[in-house]
Amino acid sequence: MADTVIPCPPAVSLAVQGSAARFPVRRVYCVGRNYAEHSREMGGTGRELPFFFSKPADAILNVAPGVEGVLPYPPQTQDLHHEVELVVALGAGGRDLTVDQAAQAVWGYAVGLDMTRRDLQAQAKKAGRPWDTAKGFDHSAPIGPLYPVADAGVPTAGAIQLAVNGQVRQTGDLSDMIWSVPEAIAYLSTLFELHPGDLLFTGTPAGVGAVQAGDRLVGTIAGLDALQIRIA
Repeated sequence: MADTVIPCPPAVSLAVQGSAARFPVRRVYCVGRNYAEHSREMGGTGRELPFFFSKPADAILNVAPGVEGVLPYPPQTQDLHHEVELVVALGAGGRDLTVDQAAQAVWGYAVGLDMTRRDLQAQAKKAGRPWDTAKGFDHSAPIGPLYPVADAGVPTAGAIQLAVNGQVRQTGDLSDMIWSVPEAIAYLSTLFELHPGDLLFTGTPAGVGAVQAGDRLVGTIAGLDALQIRIA
């Protein structure tokens, strides 16, 4: 390894259920408005082409199974929102993938939260500016343990839910996605060359809302370990 003028930052990786080995993370992509009801509550209409944004890999807060992760309430916002999502990890990549090739590229799945500074996002939208400050802040991507496809199967349907302090806020079914996981990956591969280690947050059902310091969030997806977070 070549000498570096400053220390190399630590590699970002995810815990893998049932294994001591970890999954290295390259990039984090997110697809917006991928559930019909959430699309409508955010002003979308119909089956529009998917659009994407990114979070930095070091925004990930990886939470071990059975552990409550701690997410500091971020600065410069009064309106922090939760968005529970199925996270897909890629074990292969490429450009211009077919839907079948995209399905074969998936290595595993996890429960994630796309935390959003909604007030900053609204300001950015109004000014026609990027969403980076709203979506890519520190700890904005809590993710539970990763389940290999061999263990989790291919979750095309099943309940997805988010509770805050024991009260259900978001509920839906993976089958409600406007663009399926393989379709979203295939379209994403027309915009970027995908690589092993890339993650995709696949969208959130309706019911997003604000959280406060002290709130406890539990995100669940059928067949996967729950993701538990406390807002500090």
